[in-house]
Amino acid sequence: MVLVTGAARRVGATIARVLHAAGLRVLIHYRGSHLDADALAGELNGDRPDSARTLQADLLDLDAIERLARDAVDAWGRLDFLVNNASTFYPTAVGAITPQAWDDLMGSNLRAPTFLIQACHQALRHQRGAVVNIVDIHALRPLKGYPVYSAAKAGLWALTQAYARELGPDVRVNGVAPGAILAPEDATNAGTHEAMIERTALKREGSPEDIARTVRFLLLDAPYITGQIIPVDGGRSASQ
Repeated sequence: MVLVTGAARRVGATIARVLHAAGLRVLIHYRGSHLDADALAGELNGDRPDSARTLQADLLDLDAIERLARDAVDAWGRLDFLVNNASTFYPTAVGAITPQAWDDLMGSNLRAPTFLIQACHQALRHQRGAVVNIVDIHALRPLKGYPVYSAAKAGLWALTQAYARELGPDVRVNGVAPGAILAPEDATNAGTHEAMIERTALKREGSPEDIARTVRFLLLDAPYITGQIIPVDGGRSASQ
């Protein structure tokens, strides 16, 4: 059984579908997209009854994170896997960085995974489970105009490796670092996305399925891999 955060839409929903197709029961976490979450759960349960459920939580609220962890275990009496996918992404120009933007970007991209893994670690240990964090290639190559987001993902990269040490040998912890996968919903980020595509070796956008298949591999087919972050970026991280 797997809990996927931010799973109602976009890459998170594809991860949920791919893991469900691999035979897992899926918990679809969402913050505000309840209609999308319910529709996805209905789709998956249509394929296999009682194989998907939804859980709502604001991951900026530490009490809500604790409740989410309890509800995840209570859903089917166990928790095998956790995928920390939920994220916020927007620019923060130097001179205009606000405490609110700091709290939001650090909160969703670093603090929430930190405390959700902590809240779930005993259940994961019991199942000798695994965690996959969705990081970003800009953790190592900061994106101009996005210093706070880049710093948050850099922290998540380090956290992934640190938790692999802390939770081993019982729980494996790895990460996936996407590149240009989906065009941002916010039009202000469109130019950044096109520039990323141009700097890839493959000169094209990746797909959510590229990320989801890598997550599936790390959860189900990589018993001797932990503390690693796999870039899925069309070769972007291999260029200057």
